[in-house]
Amino acid sequence: MANNSGFARRPDAVDARWSSFDEGLRQHLLRIYNYMALGLVVTGAVAFVVASTPALYVPIFSTPLKWVVMLAPLAFVLFFSFRIHAISASTAQMLFWMFCAVMGLSMASIFLVFTGTSIARTFFIAAAMFGSMSLYGYTTKRDLTQFGSFLIMGLIGVIVASLVNIWLQSSVLQFTVSVIGIIVFLGLTAWDTQSIKDQYAESADAESTQKLAVFGAFSLYLNFINIFQLLLNFTGQREE
Repeated sequence: MANNSGFARRPDAVDARWSSFDEGLRQHLLRIYNYMALGLVVTGAVAFVVASTPALYVPIFSTPLKWVVMLAPLAFVLFFSFRIHAISASTAQMLFWMFCAVMGLSMASIFLVFTGTSIARTFFIAAAMFGSMSLYGYTTKRDLTQFGSFLIMGLIGVIVASLVNIWLQSSVLQFTVSVIGIIVFLGLTAWDTQSIKDQYAESADAESTQKLAVFGAFSLYLNFINIFQLLLNFTGQREE
């Protein structure tokens, strides 16, 4: 009887551990999406305030300072990519909010170029596309790691082509980059979401889990911002 009773309890114990893990994963993802959403709010607020204040946007976008503002987010991306494991969770979170604010400065120009209606429309389209791919990455049983190298190569190609087109100003190249870029960042959204699940399973303590949440929000935030900006090339209506 003792053996039978012990055997009967084992599935319950496994179910309890799985239920606890599943609940922890949901809370982890909720924290990530909350960070990302608040980051977008910070970016949007900063961009709108700067674009609405001539005393701010004129010194920025009519001088070489615009290049500093445009390239500053790249410095944050590189720092996060190479130093996330060497900093504390609180420092990572502080840098994330600073990054979102700096990104708002660099994106203020879209309020000067496109109408508010088309910006809002594009935002909701991007949100729907992003949400669908993130949900796919969370629910699919297919291993997406095999697509990682392909997506990274596509990302590098998009970045290089975008930099080249700053000087070429080719509408055909811009169209091609936008289409490929949207596909790449949608793929990265699913890939990153699945990676977040895998990394959570390997996290050892609260500190590392918190850093994973910040870095996960950072990765998903970048995907969304890039999808949004690339979509503006198709759906954005320019100010007359």
